[in-house]
Amino acid sequence: MATEVARMTAQAEGNRPGDDRPEDTRYRAARRKAARYAVPAAVVGVTALTVGLVPALADSGDPDLPELTAHQLVAKLAGAHEEHFSGTVRVSTDLGLPGLDGAGIAGLGGAAKGSGGGADPQAKLTELASGTHTLRLAADGPERQRLSILEDAAEYSIIRDGARAWAYDSASDKAVRLEVPRSGQHEERSPYTALTPQELADQALKAVDAHTTVRADGTARVAGRDAYQLVVEPKQSGSTVKAVRVLVDAKTGTPLRAALTARDGGKPVVEAGFTKVSFTAPKAKTFSFTPPKGTEVTEPKQQAPADRSAAPDAGALKDLLGGSRTYGEGWTTVARLDLPGEAAAGLSSGDAGQAGKLMDSLAKEVKGSFGTGRLFSTRLVNVLLTEDGHVYAGAVTKDTLVKAAESHT
Repeated sequence: MATEVARMTAQAEGNRPGDDRPEDTRYRAARRKAARYAVPAAVVGVTALTVGLVPALADSGDPDLPELTAHQLVAKLAGAHEEHFSGTVRVSTDLGLPGLDGAGIAGLGGAAKGSGGGADPQAKLTELASGTHTLRLAADGPERQRLSILEDAAEYSIIRDGARAWAYDSASDKAVRLEVPRSGQHEERSPYTALTPQELADQALKAVDAHTTVRADGTARVAGRDAYQLVVEPKQSGSTVKAVRVLVDAKTGTPLRAALTARDGGKPVVEAGFTKVSFTAPKAKTFSFTPPKGTEVTEPKQQAPADRSAAPDAGALKDLLGGSRTYGEGWTTVARLDLPGEAAAGLSSGDAGQAGKLMDSLAKEVKGSFGTGRLFSTRLVNVLLTEDGHVYAGAVTKDTLVKAAESHT
């Protein structure tokens, strides 16, 4: 992927299409390695595809660095392989949901009984979907990581030390022992990886295609370090995304800051970046955790063999949802999901509890060749639910979404 992006940017800078540079397999290996070592951070994965940054986020003063082309900067970013670091990250999210803060979003899902309550990682993830949060990150290779969300007089942490992993909420004095996949098992991607600067940059590069412009755009200071700026911009007009800007450490090639801006202007939809960082190995005690005396501990549920055999596989899930497909290309891609009848009826009637009430407050009725639908909008993603159970969604404008639905009814 990195090699393909590098080729595209090199051609954009004046190379003839036939003059592809020799493929450097180190780029691919470094990209895979960098993504593997990304420390858990925060927020919704869809925003990771489109990252933009306002100049106010950078430290004052532009450092005088050797000039790099977009091709060279992409290669530098792709080759980042820092396995050991620690620092503080600021994460801010503004999806444009009126009157809804992080706690309100968390309340929509509600931690299930026996799930660990205040220490449940999924509940904390939803809280990060709104507002500004300060995170403390540390990593010593792929199996020793720590993420702490700093709150008023409290701290929430997810700690992994080899085969041991914990989530702990000091405010509620609750802890959850987390399952760590055995060697050889498929390890699910943690939702907390979505907003590390490294992961955001990796996803931004994956979005580069013929519908995208990539360019180097000067230098900046971030977290006391010199950095280059890489800008990724959609060429298509139907996207809600304005641009992608990643600030890349001049010495290590590590992404130091990334954020999302939308075409509607205003502050970024989502931004994540280091305010302080060190690329030295953290002390071993950073990854050591024992629940304090009196802590309410929740153990992972042991799934019985019968339960595992009854769990729906990917094929069963596809059958349940009735299939899905995508329309369009590049930044204006629209996904369509076909809901089963009972689910569609419940959403169409607004009979979905607290989540349904939120949807009703955000919904706008629209009409087209698909009949009547309900349009749900944020600054980044628009979703259309039609009365016949089709859901259309994408990081596209409302008009683009409605036209896609009318064209494929």
